[in-house]
Amino acid sequence: MVPHLITALNGPINELEARILESMPATERWFRLEWMEHTPTFYASVDLRNAGFKLAPVDTNLFPTGFNHLTAPMLPQAVQAGMAAIEKICPEARNLLLIPEPGKRCSFYLDHLAILVRIFTQAGLNVRLGALDPAQTEPEELALAGGGSLVIEPVVRKRGRLMIKGFDPCTILLNCDLAAGTPPQLMGLHEQYLLPPLHAGWSVRRKSQHFRAYDEVAKRFAKLLGMDPWLITPMFQGVDLQGKHGLEALQTAADAQLTKVRRKYKEYGINERPFVIIKSDVGSYGRGVMTVRDGKDIETLAERLPENLGQEVIVQEGVPTHERVHEAVAEPVVYTMDRYVVGGFYRVHANRGIDENLNAPGASFVPLAFAESPHLPRPGEKPGASAPNRFYMYGVIGRLAMLAASYELEATDPQAEAEEAA
Repeated sequence: MVPHLITALNGPINELEARILESMPATERWFRLEWMEHTPTFYASVDLRNAGFKLAPVDTNLFPTGFNHLTAPMLPQAVQAGMAAIEKICPEARNLLLIPEPGKRCSFYLDHLAILVRIFTQAGLNVRLGALDPAQTEPEELALAGGGSLVIEPVVRKRGRLMIKGFDPCTILLNCDLAAGTPPQLMGLHEQYLLPPLHAGWSVRRKSQHFRAYDEVAKRFAKLLGMDPWLITPMFQGVDLQGKHGLEALQTAADAQLTKVRRKYKEYGINERPFVIIKSDVGSYGRGVMTVRDGKDIETLAERLPENLGQEVIVQEGVPTHERVHEAVAEPVVYTMDRYVVGGFYRVHANRGIDENLNAPGASFVPLAFAESPHLPRPGEKPGASAPNRFYMYGVIGRLAMLAASYELEATDPQAEAEEAA
């Protein structure tokens, strides 16, 4: 069943959708060649914003939660993608150790973990959940809201390998974002594959690095299709708030971004008031995200900036969302595994505006439920008229963000940097 959805698919985005559909063979070949050169991130979720005149990613999470929001018909694709990913990494894999976020025990997250266990079990793996917390010395059984339970067991380290008593995995899947730093148990593992790699954690990773990589990917893809990369790219600038001129640098960056957006709006005849989003340059779970329409407004936020955002921030072009689900503001979120789109949902917030962050308390989730597969678009139909076409377009932009994450991790790989220095 297709959710009741209202979308402002008019103006340039009609041309964008038509261009992507017409270029589908070239697009798929381009992705295929890219994946021959670059290793996809194991899994990811990508937040998109559809403004009606542009469609762009605004966040890419390499430790995604929310797999419980995917519909049952989406799971076979996830199982197949999981099989493909594991076969490339460790073809003889038998055991998978899944490391959840420490201390996170809410029902939604447990349901998410249960879906991950189901996916990888059906992909042919024995899956166990391991706790990194040294204070946990006994298995902990946790009830699921819909019935059944999960058991999280203490991990031990022996001979340089991370394991559970009687369970020695060749692959360790992290579902914790390492924002607090890298646990010593995960360092220097002996002949075990760690997914994602440690430098994907938020103690190392920066959003500005990701969007620099995305700029590169989007420009190359836009050149292939003969279009303006701005239609699929949010402009941005990283700012360091440390020092006495930090606030001034933030105001300057905000005004510079607003000026660039105004020029683009004028070029495309867009009658909207531009805004920028100021947020932490590291993972912040949606906290402290601020909407600014004038650099002068930052003065009134000055006291709250370091507390909410830390010292490193990103000033990103605000992409309004003109999609609604049941009259509430909505944004699509695309889920990927290996190089495949495996599903997604709409994040919906009845109390937020089109220019605000929707990843906030009070958000609800509506699966991207549709009667026909998003992998089978209808190129002959009028742009904006077909849900499969729209979802295919979401998948293309989601895969561009996933490819950018691959570029990003390659560029920040400490082992590659060490080899280059040597």
